[in-house]
Amino acid sequence: MFAATAPFFAALVFWGLAGLPDFGHYDHVYGKLLSRAAPVERHTSNVVSATTFDYRGFDTLGEEFILFASAMGVALLLRDVRDRGAQRPYDRVENDAAQLLGILMVPVTVLLGLWLAAYGYITPGGGFQGGVLAAGAVLLLYLVGSHRDYRPFRNEHFLDPLEAVGAGGYIVVGLAALASGTAFLTNLFGLGTTGTLVSSGSIALLNWASAIAVSCAMLLLFAEFLETYVVPLEPEDAAS
Repeated sequence: MFAATAPFFAALVFWGLAGLPDFGHYDHVYGKLLSRAAPVERHTSNVVSATTFDYRGFDTLGEEFILFASAMGVALLLRDVRDRGAQRPYDRVENDAAQLLGILMVPVTVLLGLWLAAYGYITPGGGFQGGVLAAGAVLLLYLVGSHRDYRPFRNEHFLDPLEAVGAGGYIVVGLAALASGTAFLTNLFGLGTTGTLVSSGSIALLNWASAIAVSCAMLLLFAEFLETYVVPLEPEDAAS
């Protein structure tokens, strides 16, 4: 089936790529308008973040809750059908150099994730990207170590409420605008100085709310999949 359909889909992909404008030759009115307006109106140099968290902030709210509902659904399904007696593969990294490199990469990756989240409305990045990267850094603890190293970060009693705080924080910012007599998600706070962390008004708050929700959702998904499918039968796991 793959051999029969792959040429068709490959031709479709290349056809679509051939119709793209050359790099640097963007010619759409909407994007050009936002590129001019966002730095002035929202004091943010990242027009993508200004669009997702301000001009079309309600759309991003829906996307965040899609992730929230998906993570909760997967967690509930896996917790319901999990068979703790099933045989699980043993696939620990035994190479000392690989383990050392992975451990050294954990703080670097966490720092990079926090930087992407913190500066998401100033430079390329954002809460979604930073949240995924920060959660991936924690997953490295399992990949180069053991489930015992990852165990402190799999506590659903901590992750579930914290993910809800991130998703709910987005709504709280919108409700604050309604309470002030303006439209939902209106940018209420001072715009600050462009190019600094105290710029962009409520975009920064929405950005961090998304980072918290996304990172917790990913940690929750990692924990559930590892616990169900790929956790080695280590002594501490068998005892639990």
